[in-house]
Amino acid sequence: TLALFDHRNRSVGEGAMSMSSGGPSAPQRQPSMGRRNISRAITMRTDGYSGEEEGPIIESELVPSSLAPIVPILRAANEIEDENPRVAYLCRFTAFEKAHTMDPNSSGRGVRQFKTYLLHRLEKDEKDTQRRLASTDAKEIQRFYEHYCKKYLEEGLQTRKPDEMARYYQIASVLYDVLKTVTPDKPNSEYDQYAKGVEKEKASFSHYNILPLNISGPTQPVMEIPEIKAAVALLRKINNLPTPRPDTTNGPQGIDDGPIVRDLLDWLWQTFGFQKGNVENQKEHLILLLANIDMRGSGNVHQGERQNHMIQRDTVDHLMKKVFQNYISWCRYLHLESNIKIPHDASTQQPELLYIGLYLLIWGEASNVRFMPECLCYIFHHMARDLYDIISDRREESFDPPFRREGSDDAFLQLVIQPIYNVIHNEATMSKRGTVSHSKWRNYDDLNEYFWSKKCFKQLGWPMDPASDFFADPTKTKNDIERHDHSMSRRRMSKTNFVEVRTFLHLFRSFDRMWAFFILAFQAMVIIAWSPSGSLSAIFEPAVFRNVMTIFITAAFLNFLQATLEIVLNWKAWRSLVCSQMIRHVLKFVVAIGWLIILPVTYSSSIQNPTGLIKFFSNWIGNFQSQSIYNFAVALYMLPNIFSALFFIFLPMRRALERSNSRIVRFLLWWTQPKLYVARGMYEDTCSLLKYTTFWILLLICKLAFSYYVEISPLVGPTRTIMFLGRGKYIWHEFFPYLQHNLGVVFTIWAPIVMVYLMDTQIWYAIFSTICGGVNGAFSRLGEIRTLGMLRSRFEAIPTAFGKHLVPGHGSQPKRREREKEDKNLHIDKFSDIWNAFIISLRDEDLINNRERDLLIVPSSAGDTSVFQWPPFLLASKIPMALDMAKSVKKRDEELRKRINQDPYTFYAVIECYETLLNILYSLMAETSDKKVVDRIRESLEDSIERQSLVREFRLDELPQLSAKFDKLLTLLLKTEEEHDTTIKTQIANLLQDTMEIITQDIMKNGQGILKDENRDNQLFANLNLDSIKDEAWREKCVRLQLLLTTKESAIYVPTNLEARRRITFFANSLFMKMPRAPQVRSMMSFSVLTPYFKEEVLFSTEDLHKKNEDGISILFYLRKIYPDEWKNCLERIKFVPKDEESLKSRMDEISPWASYRGQTLTRTVRGMMYYRRALEIQCIQDKIDIAKLDRQRTTTSYQEGGNIVDMALAIADIKFTYVVSCQVYGMQKVSKNLKDKACYLNILNLMIMYPSLRIAYIDEVEAPTKNGTTEKTYYSVLVKGVGEKYDEEIYRIKLPGKPTDIGEGKPENQNHAIIFTRGEALQAIDMNQDNYLEEAFKMRNVLEEFGSDKYGKSKPTILGLREHIFTGR
Repeated sequence: TLALFDHRNRSVGEGAMSMSSGGPSAPQRQPSMGRRNISRAITMRTDGYSGEEEGPIIESELVPSSLAPIVPILRAANEIEDENPRVAYLCRFTAFEKAHTMDPNSSGRGVRQFKTYLLHRLEKDEKDTQRRLASTDAKEIQRFYEHYCKKYLEEGLQTRKPDEMARYYQIASVLYDVLKTVTPDKPNSEYDQYAKGVEKEKASFSHYNILPLNISGPTQPVMEIPEIKAAVALLRKINNLPTPRPDTTNGPQGIDDGPIVRDLLDWLWQTFGFQKGNVENQKEHLILLLANIDMRGSGNVHQGERQNHMIQRDTVDHLMKKVFQNYISWCRYLHLESNIKIPHDASTQQPELLYIGLYLLIWGEASNVRFMPECLCYIFHHMARDLYDIISDRREESFDPPFRREGSDDAFLQLVIQPIYNVIHNEATMSKRGTVSHSKWRNYDDLNEYFWSKKCFKQLGWPMDPASDFFADPTKTKNDIERHDHSMSRRRMSKTNFVEVRTFLHLFRSFDRMWAFFILAFQAMVIIAWSPSGSLSAIFEPAVFRNVMTIFITAAFLNFLQATLEIVLNWKAWRSLVCSQMIRHVLKFVVAIGWLIILPVTYSSSIQNPTGLIKFFSNWIGNFQSQSIYNFAVALYMLPNIFSALFFIFLPMRRALERSNSRIVRFLLWWTQPKLYVARGMYEDTCSLLKYTTFWILLLICKLAFSYYVEISPLVGPTRTIMFLGRGKYIWHEFFPYLQHNLGVVFTIWAPIVMVYLMDTQIWYAIFSTICGGVNGAFSRLGEIRTLGMLRSRFEAIPTAFGKHLVPGHGSQPKRREREKEDKNLHIDKFSDIWNAFIISLRDEDLINNRERDLLIVPSSAGDTSVFQWPPFLLASKIPMALDMAKSVKKRDEELRKRINQDPYTFYAVIECYETLLNILYSLMAETSDKKVVDRIRESLEDSIERQSLVREFRLDELPQLSAKFDKLLTLLLKTEEEHDTTIKTQIANLLQDTMEIITQDIMKNGQGILKDENRDNQLFANLNLDSIKDEAWREKCVRLQLLLTTKESAIYVPTNLEARRRITFFANSLFMKMPRAPQVRSMMSFSVLTPYFKEEVLFSTEDLHKKNEDGISILFYLRKIYPDEWKNCLERIKFVPKDEESLKSRMDEISPWASYRGQTLTRTVRGMMYYRRALEIQCIQDKIDIAKLDRQRTTTSYQEGGNIVDMALAIADIKFTYVVSCQVYGMQKVSKNLKDKACYLNILNLMIMYPSLRIAYIDEVEAPTKNGTTEKTYYSVLVKGVGEKYDEEIYRIKLPGKPTDIGEGKPENQNHAIIFTRGEALQAIDMNQDNYLEEAFKMRNVLEEFGSDKYGKSKPTILGLREHIFTGR
């Protein structure tokens, strides 16, 4: 930021003032500088970094985080090292002085070591470097500064890219700092004036993420997108807003004119004290959201209709609804009035954008508090009220900002987020990494549930009261609290809804309904089977029915057991529960006891001739003895279940009740579930519920029928017999004790049956799920293409299916039926592009070899023949088969035509082969007479076909001889590299002459006179035109024709690699599945991919690949044996034939990625995820070409006047897709001395350079000295990107309240800190061991359409699961 830049310049000035007036070029002052450094060097480590680093050292990448401001100086030194080594030395000298000024005592971590290394480097460079431009260092830096600015800043300004200009301006700014350091007492107004202009322009060339919002010079294509321009213009409408009064204290900015407010988010920055990095990050986020939503809303609007575009009002309303959906729901739940209030005199949507920007800024700076969404709602609720008070009061033009801290630019973080973070951190400390009982500490959910009640408004207040119970420190004892706070005694806030207690009793407690159903069903079936008849119809007998009714007594007992477990399992956490939860548990226990007494007593009254205890209870109830009492009690007991069943059937009513915020409804539902804010009314639609219910009803009917007739009923007879037998004397009485009625034997017989009865449901589920899945898959056309043979038979229908699903529609167009044929051809062309990209990706991944690639690819020269050119693997052996047909036909042309037309691919192959052969022959002819000979042969052939006399006038059995000659000719043409090679030219001419003689003399019966030389000085076909040899498209034709002529049956098994076969068949089959139609890229939903990374492998090094394990096997050896065909394909791709194992080490730069792509490495994941961008680029180019055709038909202008379609496609891909890898320890790896960590850092940096759109987010730990002499750690979320060929460049830096990974688990915290840098409306979370394929990336547009599909009604899905292919099994 500008504030940091000025602070950096001030530090340089202070360091310069401590030097001599002559700077380093004054020889008389050099000893004093040396003495000072040498005296300090005695206490330093003399090796520094140089002793542990291998290879060339880049000083800028070794800088400790506390000395980050000197990184640009050292990078500038490295950049100009070759151009002027002496100036590079002066830059390093300035960096050393500034480092000493920033940390004179070297108290920061790694500062002492870095200073030592830099000092040794300066001592060496002082001796080795010479001045080139002047006699002194002062004049040397002045002249080089002039030369550099003229060469790089004034010349070619309009032709260089923004990233390149940003680097040049950065170096120029550093050179001016060095100039001031070297010549502190020689002010030059000319240089100062010029430097001010450089600084002003430098601010316009700052590094950016996606949108160059403040870039001068030529406009970038992404900023020419009408929706982006409109969104930027909308945010920059800051008129009629009051101005925040500037801070009169000495803040960190040090800027005379104050901060520049360009847009609404800058205004919010000054009003609420957000961090500048957070503001810039969310500004880009909001612009992209507005632009993308507006693109989707405008649909496929043609280009001429989008000039002077403006963001639609519906776009802002849609974004408001999305952003504040949870906040509005939270307000209704708590019966609060929303604080999103629009002033009555608002003529624009400025207030709406202010509210959206405010929420995004809160969310972007919340750090770990983002895991507490209702806490964010609480914060926004109060800040929105402050915002409304400011924008609605137009009486004053300025106001005092509600958030401000002296000398700080992170007021919101320190005043709002930091206290809440401290509470979370203290609770995490109490948990001792999850080893302490859950009842003794609060996690994110427990703290968030505090904001589900209105009590938070009374107890917490706004501004938040630090004396509130919410902020009570759980690590302090009661005596500590009383000792430090005599005014009040604070009690730590308790949990609200759920306390986890770990025990195996949860097997019953969590699945009590399942256990109850199985136990009651078993009891009923045993009673029915024990009846005299033993049939199911016995249930209608009064006595049997009365006995079956005892299941309700069992149900009451199970209910009592469940209520008891609720109290027992929550006993340790009883004091943490709220009062309503305690009352609910107690009442449920009391009611369960009541039913456990009432049901047995009322049942006893219905038993005729009672005895014993039953008689006692019957006499006790006296006059109430009646047959209907028990039935009445059962009906009353079942009443809640009846209501639940009705609500289950009438799903809309159930959903409405659960989502209701009415106090009466909540009180009635309190018995069934506690008062919860989340997960209310989350049910599938009625149709899905009916299908689900039918599935389980049928499954349970089959399961119970099987259990009754196969398991229970057959055992009843033997059990009766055993029970009425006399007690026998058993030798193993331990297993069969002497019990009455042989109950030990009965138990032994029934125990396995009961176990099978309880466990066989999963078997029935497997059977039913298989049947239902098979039926559903058949209707969904899953597995329609499973083999290469099926692929070949259905390939002709694939382009049609592709056009139906993956080619966007263009809405209603005039004369659409007349355009169907043209659209079909367009779909085939687009399919060819996608298919070829897919096949090429298989070759790049070494799953196929070059020959298989040529057999699978569709030629780029489509349109040169009258038939569509299918991939050669479909036409394999078709020409040899056609030649055999021609040899066997001796009489009529009709027979030959009929046999060829039986197979469409044979017909396509014959026509394409004939037309391509003519095309190649004509391209080789240089003489008109030669072309006339070919014309006569062609006319004779076509005339005989038209007269159906081909078989009579041509000897077709000689065609194989002609095919062999053409094969030799094509082989010779493809081997030819130079068109002026006389020997090759002669061989080609001789082959052509032989070919023509075979045609005219051996094949044609009347062709002897065609080759006569009449008044010619040269021979026929002696003068050839070989200019086409270097034409790639022409050579592609020759390769394809040779494949058609020579490929035999072996092509049926192409490709041979099993993984390639799987991917090809899966992709082809998926095109026939039901899926939403893909929109155009500009109309698709924007999305991001987020991958968490810690310290896993990035790229296998040479040492890793050759290191042998205890069995003597290296990783490379293992991979070569597991993937032998892919290894051969790799060697073919890199054109290398290894002689031995040692020779492989010379090509490890190419072999290492091959091995890494077959392991669980970050490189593999990044390559897979970046396929999304490659797919979008291809699809966007297709859309642009298609739109250009429509524009020409409408005679309208193109997308961008004079623009480039490819550049615009890249710009659209930029705003539609973002990939962020959250490398948590990237900053530590960058400065680490560990060789493995350093290698990981360099490999990640190479990934950023290889994929310019890749972004790396990491947690930066800065340890800097404080005013009292101690060191303090500060943590930041940082986003970087690759710049140039060897550097990373920081884009955003956002301060955190503490170390985020100290709370919770590492992976979610790692994802959480980086999620603020993602863009778009959808987010895909991908682990580091996952991969992606280009062909699947082409269908991402279809996947994203599921989120807005109309088939889900109002309940749109928010989470979508994708199939994952496990590749780590080997």
